[in-house]
Amino acid sequence: MPNSNAKLHSNHRGGREASRRELVSRSLQSAQHCLENQDFGTAYAHYLLVLNLAPELKTTVKETFQFTLFKWAEELDSLARIQDLFNCYEQALELYPNDEVICNSMGEHLFRMGFRDEAAGYFHKAVKLNPDFADAKENFYRVANWLVERWHFIMLNDAKRNLTYLKAIENAVHSGSRSVLDIGTGTGILSMFAKKAGASSVYACELSKTMYELARDVVAANNMEREIKLLHLKSLDIEIPKDIPERVSLVVTETVDAGLFGEGIVESLIHAWEHLLLPPK
Repeated sequence: MPNSNAKLHSNHRGGREASRRELVSRSLQSAQHCLENQDFGTAYAHYLLVLNLAPELKTTVKETFQFTLFKWAEELDSLARIQDLFNCYEQALELYPNDEVICNSMGEHLFRMGFRDEAAGYFHKAVKLNPDFADAKENFYRVANWLVERWHFIMLNDAKRNLTYLKAIENAVHSGSRSVLDIGTGTGILSMFAKKAGASSVYACELSKTMYELARDVVAANNMEREIKLLHLKSLDIEIPKDIPERVSLVVTETVDAGLFGEGIVESLIHAWEHLLLPPK
């Protein structure tokens, strides 16, 4: 009797596997037929089914799936079905999370729709996945030019200004301010000043996705990625101990250009004073 049950289960599994293979085969045929008729939406749905039923085929159908996705996305874009377009890319990235071509294409759609900061994130990821991907590099530099204000470059090259910040931070750290929060870190320069001055804990927050990614690269290039905790957050949203484990003894910021009040820096500093700074001794 036990042998009979085992044989029954084995036959059942074999039957299910045969049904799966047949469904996958039919779906692949249907997808190809739809592509020949330029029915990209239906072809895309068939490929989704295939990839969910047979993930072992991801490499085999990858290029055709990409082509189908991009053609269907073009149609959705022309029909102003924006949410459907983004849903398709999210599904595609669940299947191929490390595909630089899909990331770059997603970024291009976001950029055209005006979501430049979000686009920069996808372009940056594509470049990280494949540093030789010329289209993604060009797209990332193009969107970065939109997002990084010209005053930031001028400020970074202002040696006198930077030296003043460096000396002030060194004085504060040497006077006992051992934990530091850098609000609106930009490239991370003040955070690195603090760490080099001897601060034991350095936290930095940056709202812009582009600048956050740039800061990560700059900090890593200076071998400080394990010593400076970077947060892609608005300072008003930082919570203790969720985001940083402690109140800090020093807050630094460079966000003091002509957009002082428009950037909300006053509110940020008040919030830091009330919630993130250690009380004065």
